[in-house]
Amino acid sequence: MGQYGLSSMNLVTTFRHLIVGRLRWLLATGDERDAEILALRHQILVLQRQINRPRFTDADRTILAVLSTVFERSRLAQVMLIVQPKTVIGWHRRLVARHWTYPPTTGRGRPSTLAEIRRLAIRLANENPTWGYRRVHGELCRIGYRIAASTVWTILRAAGIDPTPERTGPTWAQFIRSQAKGIVATDFACVDTATLRRFHVLFFIEIGSRRVHLSGITTNPTGPWTTQAARNFLMNLDRQFRFVIHDGAGQYARSFDTVFEADGVSAITTPPRAPMANAYAERWVRTLRHELLDRTIIWNERQLRALLVDYIGHYNQHRPHRSLDQAAPDTANVAAIPNTTILRTVRCGSLINEYRHAA
Repeated sequence: MGQYGLSSMNLVTTFRHLIVGRLRWLLATGDERDAEILALRHQILVLQRQINRPRFTDADRTILAVLSTVFERSRLAQVMLIVQPKTVIGWHRRLVARHWTYPPTTGRGRPSTLAEIRRLAIRLANENPTWGYRRVHGELCRIGYRIAASTVWTILRAAGIDPTPERTGPTWAQFIRSQAKGIVATDFACVDTATLRRFHVLFFIEIGSRRVHLSGITTNPTGPWTTQAARNFLMNLDRQFRFVIHDGAGQYARSFDTVFEADGVSAITTPPRAPMANAYAERWVRTLRHELLDRTIIWNERQLRALLVDYIGHYNQHRPHRSLDQAAPDTANVAAIPNTTILRTVRCGSLINEYRHAA
């Protein structure tokens, strides 16, 4: 053990003598460059013990990458003390690639969505909490912004807004996809007032155009009342249909079918417990509840009639429909995009919003 300790001490002493001898040689020869290099390298070693990971700027990387070309690759490990040689080589490769990369002379690919559209999509979603991304997409198309529905979904998702709020129940994909321009469907929508009085709303919907007609409101929908509502509907109708679809409820008496048959329209009764057979009418009732009735309290028939007339006007003249390429039943075209401000119009007691270009 004593001999081992003596040998170690001798080794350390010898190493110190070598260093001191090297320094004496540098001082004797007067080579300031070698002395400077040795002093700088030792200072770097001291600093390296105190800093775990040095930070480099782009200028630092460029200078070291250029200087690395002076040395052989085998000597880089001896020259580069605070960075790995492979890192410096990687910096040099990127420097060369950046130097020989030319800007594209053709198109720069698909442009990103305009900031104006992003702001408008987020505005529509915030001002209409019940609207999903499909409804926002439809409103954007109505005012002239032709973008994909998936783009609206991405915008809302990135803004922290749920693209599909309160999506309950069946969707359009689960309903019948067939379209028939010569068919009109009818059904009742039940509305309960604040005093628990129930009104029955009779409506007709044209399957091809999705145009809705309000035919009457009553608390006692009897067969004679429904028959008279059918006569009034046909008197005000300006187009011809081939079929009328209704369920098997007792309100649709035989006299109801006779009124349509006298006008050349065949009446079709859906099977029992098959709401999908009258899917378009059922879907409109859901839309009516979701956008209007579930968001307010009905007090009397006069208030209910005023809301329904206003909402059906909005539904037929402005509300976009996916099946109509985001047009409304009474409006075939959508607006272009002039450089104007987008204004909001409220309907149904501020429950429904419409957006148009300022005049």
